[in-house]
Amino acid sequence: MTAQLPQSAAACPGCLAAPAQAVELPPEPARLALSLPGIHCQGCIAGVERVLNGYPGITSARVNLTLKRAMIEAEADVNAVDLLPVLADAGYEAYELDPGALRATQTDRAGRDLLMRLAVAGFASMNVMLLSVSVWSGAADATRDMFHWISAAITLPAIAFSAQPFFRNAWSALRARKLNMDVPIVLAIVLALVTSLWETALSGKHAYFDAAIALTFFLLAGRYLDYRTRAAARSAAEELAALEVPRAWRLVNGVEAEVSVADLAVGDLIRVRPGGRMPIDGVVEEGQSELDRSLLTGETLPVFAEPGQAVSAGEVNLTGPLTIRATAVGQETSLHRMADLVAIAESGRSNYTSLADRAAKLYAPGVHILSALSFLGWYLYTWDMRTALNIAAAVLIITCPCALGLAVPAVTTAASGRLFRKGMLIKDATALERLAAVDTVVFDKTGTLTAGAPDLTNLGDHGRRELEVALALAEISAHPLSRALTQAAREAGIKPAALTDITEVPGYGTQALWQGRRVRLGRGAWVGAKEATGTVAWLGIEGDAPRAFTFTDALRAGAEEAVAALIADGKDVLLMSGDTTHAVEALAKRLCITKWVAEALPEDKAARITMLSEEGRHVLMVGDGLNDTTALSAAHVSISPASALDAARVASDIVLLGTDLKPIPEALGVADRAVRRIRENFQIATVYNVIAVPLAVAGLATPLIAALAMSASSITVSLNALRLR
Repeated sequence: MTAQLPQSAAACPGCLAAPAQAVELPPEPARLALSLPGIHCQGCIAGVERVLNGYPGITSARVNLTLKRAMIEAEADVNAVDLLPVLADAGYEAYELDPGALRATQTDRAGRDLLMRLAVAGFASMNVMLLSVSVWSGAADATRDMFHWISAAITLPAIAFSAQPFFRNAWSALRARKLNMDVPIVLAIVLALVTSLWETALSGKHAYFDAAIALTFFLLAGRYLDYRTRAAARSAAEELAALEVPRAWRLVNGVEAEVSVADLAVGDLIRVRPGGRMPIDGVVEEGQSELDRSLLTGETLPVFAEPGQAVSAGEVNLTGPLTIRATAVGQETSLHRMADLVAIAESGRSNYTSLADRAAKLYAPGVHILSALSFLGWYLYTWDMRTALNIAAAVLIITCPCALGLAVPAVTTAASGRLFRKGMLIKDATALERLAAVDTVVFDKTGTLTAGAPDLTNLGDHGRRELEVALALAEISAHPLSRALTQAAREAGIKPAALTDITEVPGYGTQALWQGRRVRLGRGAWVGAKEATGTVAWLGIEGDAPRAFTFTDALRAGAEEAVAALIADGKDVLLMSGDTTHAVEALAKRLCITKWVAEALPEDKAARITMLSEEGRHVLMVGDGLNDTTALSAAHVSISPASALDAARVASDIVLLGTDLKPIPEALGVADRAVRRIRENFQIATVYNVIAVPLAVAGLATPLIAALAMSASSITVSLNALRLR
């Protein structure tokens, strides 16, 4: 990009001797985004930022712990792919995100808006209550009228500002010819203000300004608590789309050119380098390597890739460069279809009707009918519009759902706080209600019940010579089994042997010369051994029989205890994984799980959960991978570990913050008690109405009685909710 010197530059004498030169503008800086699913504390933030800010070409890097995401500004020639191995070497798991597919992080405007309205209502309520105490204490005539007019001056603008959420929701419901909880709320507030102004203008004894503003304050408190329980949720489909690779290397007449994935077409040849993620669905045309499919299918072992092998978007190329011919691009890729399935599953789960909504369907019309009958009855009895309107307003205020508005949010907040201290974050307001109904628990295997990383099991079966050679061969490879072997050998104090001519053969393993003998570490057929069941890497030393290094996927902490507790509690437990039959069956036997499904595709998992739901089961799905996102969204309620990818965590209702699975059975117990507390709160509200409504209908509910009754019911409901803590 160039820019010409401005015309005014010609006025400078020093510029007259030479023609104006084009000025080369610096290239636009690159903006990169990385997903960091493994970070969990301030130390992680500092570590990641230190690594990134120390990388050449990066001008700034900021990590957001809530989103588990790093936003980076760098020079134009810095690529996100180059940063992944650097972070991996520092111990941080990272994945590239497409910044264009992510909405800009918005400030929490809705939460701040509700909190500001709540503060205004609270401040106004305190001042109006002070004035009302004077009236209740005996202020009369001109003094009483003055206090009423001051109360009106405070209440009217405060309610006009604070009660806007209720006005908007009520208007939306009425436009759709429906009733919701906000319709009686708005009617009560408006009628209280109208009658209060009328009474004040006529120098009446009673005004409801205090009740109207107190009602607004209590209901805003419930609304804010409800909002905070939902604030953690983001769109899982958005996160899935962001995981798609934004750029690719296209081969045109044998020459590589970096292009946007959006510019790819079916039939294009794509070069995918080691460590890169597949941008499209396709078929391997050239090269040999191994593919990591664990995020998509749950397979723990890498899959050998050679010409003719089908690959899917989202898979990771491990060891060698591959040339792929595209068979599906853009919205037709398997990864994008998975995102669509997640969106469909999420919309289906959103049809769940909460206890509060079900109560509102019965409550709202009942309140309106009762108030209308009170107005009509008193008007026919007295033929006094003023008396009838006052009593109708009193009925609406007394019956207005303060206790109902707090019944669910107060319990949800108390239960969420208890579970958070146990290491579980509740993201969805109705998650506890759905969790209490669970009778079937479905676990994913890799990364959920297991740690998701191989663990060497037979280190002691090998002599020091073999271990030194194996360590030297494993150190140069990024293969998961090589990394596990390297870690185990180093922890045992093994030093690598001196090797020469070390090379990695993509898709097969590593080889070198040791004391003049050919040594290899890798696949059994390549080393000269018979392939064995299970997870095995073979060491071949020329002249000796091949030696097997066996691996297992270590159990996650608390897995055995959690499964045993769920079974003892009468829950049906099912293990469902994309891993091989042998691996899934072995884990099921180890955990005493009698029902299991192996080699399940993402669609298979979602279909199985849908089938269980159609049978009347209430399914809890626990999973962590991209292959679990559709199933997590389709389940009645779902849990993901904090170590899961963003897409899986976002699709879940609950996030397990630690590495231990033991809090899961306890969460079911807390949810059951929480639902009992919610029902108790509804009963408290019902008893309150049974006592208070006759007083209002009989014309005995003065503003003092209305305010006290409303406050007492709200406080009682809140105290009952706190019993969960």
